[in-house]
Amino acid sequence: MTAPAAQRNELASQAHPQRWLILGVICLAQLTVLLDNTVLNVAIPSLTTELNASTADVQWMINAYSLVQSGLLLTAGSSADRYGRKKMLLVGLALFGVGSLVAGLAQSSGQLIAARAGMGVGGALLLTTTLAVVVQIFDDAERVKAIGIWSTVSSLGFAAGPLVGGIVLDHFWWGAIFLINIPVAVIGLVAVVRLVPESKNARGERPDLLGALLSTIGMTAVVFAIISGPEHGWGSGRVLLTAFVGAAVLAGFVLWELHIPHPMLDMHFFRNQKFIGAVAGAVLVAFGMGGSLFLLTQHLQFVLGYGPLEAGLRTAPMALTVVALNLTGLGARLVPKMGTPATIAAGMSCLAAGLAAIAVLGRHGYGGMLLGLVVMGAGIALAMPAMANAIMSAIPPEKAGVGAGVNGTLAEFGNGLGVAVLGAVLNIRFAALVPAAVGAASLPAALAAAGTPGERETIRDAFASGLETSQLVGAVAVLAGGLLAAMLLRRAERVEAAGAAGAAEASGAGGAAEVAAGRADSSGPAA
Repeated sequence: MTAPAAQRNELASQAHPQRWLILGVICLAQLTVLLDNTVLNVAIPSLTTELNASTADVQWMINAYSLVQSGLLLTAGSSADRYGRKKMLLVGLALFGVGSLVAGLAQSSGQLIAARAGMGVGGALLLTTTLAVVVQIFDDAERVKAIGIWSTVSSLGFAAGPLVGGIVLDHFWWGAIFLINIPVAVIGLVAVVRLVPESKNARGERPDLLGALLSTIGMTAVVFAIISGPEHGWGSGRVLLTAFVGAAVLAGFVLWELHIPHPMLDMHFFRNQKFIGAVAGAVLVAFGMGGSLFLLTQHLQFVLGYGPLEAGLRTAPMALTVVALNLTGLGARLVPKMGTPATIAAGMSCLAAGLAAIAVLGRHGYGGMLLGLVVMGAGIALAMPAMANAIMSAIPPEKAGVGAGVNGTLAEFGNGLGVAVLGAVLNIRFAALVPAAVGAASLPAALAAAGTPGERETIRDAFASGLETSQLVGAVAVLAGGLLAAMLLRRAERVEAAGAAGAAEASGAGGAAEVAAGRADSSGPAA
């Protein structure tokens, strides 16, 4: 065994005496970061009224956080390995706390978007270092259980955002959903300073700063084009130029990553069909969750007339289903029995069926929506463990951290893309059904411009129809992506099985040749 490997094993076998307390603090910080992916959804009516935010503004308030976070996840993890995980965890908590304060006190859409981007930087540092610390402080016997709790918090944080936002907005103004992060950040800072041990790899790979810049700019430009398309026209110079810049920058990112010695994202991973299939599934689960929650909270408030707290409570069944099934380990137990491709296909089909049920059955009441939420939660709980297993098994063990970073990056990108694409479909359908409201920046503005109760009812029906169309588009995309991911994974497994059989056959033939050669050698002297 090499010296570095021996040192890693020695570190892994030393469990920290206060490990469970540290895990609780880490999970609290992580929960807050993940809640902020979706907590803003229930505040959309308040933001459109109090900040005069347009639909595009609201989408950027949501996307600025996830896009910046996704662009920096890989670089944040590399920096933590090189400069110290504890240091980066402290920097992340500080940035997240300051960004939350600025967001809570914002007086305009631009200020809130900028603050959310700053929170995304802190969130990237937190998400990449929390799992590294968990792996560091738990020994082999307890690490699986600790990571299971960490994963459950991840699912809960993403899905429970609307519920937490609804509870806060029922008692306070919209800025309070950000200010509640500050006590958590302060507690986290104190706890990390006093409890978390420092660890780093002095010979770790250098941070790929240009790669992080290119990926963030490229993804932001592409999503900006998607958001701006319905408002300015898909053929307008502004939209086409932004889309071209985004595609060109992302192409430059790929070329840069292929030619540097320490890439942020090893492009050779994408030659592995198993990796590609798992990544496609991860992106589309996030696409379905992010886009559907963005639409769902508007559906509950604008169409069915629920308040923020009532809307948040009615999204809770999806979060509860995900947590319950994750805690029972259903998905992890099904993977060995059904196989990874079949488990992912089943989970993604459930997610798509849930979206379709919400679109078709939830338009005029909550009963059909409740069914869809539970089915969506079951699909997420089935698909996520299988995809994580597929991604981690598709890359070398020594690059497991990079694999986790890729998974997190593309999941965040999928969330932002879901909001952008399904929001764009909603805007297009709404504008097509209500030509008079094309100039209105949001549903409340269109309702305010309506002259009669009949016109307002027509506008509401058009908005409901737009929601239904966008949710069905999301369902089709998730289903197609799930089947594609399963097909790629199945094909990769067959290739691996054929390769293993060929290697075994070659090994057997080589062994027989050695035996024959041995017999010849032994018979030679006797003759």
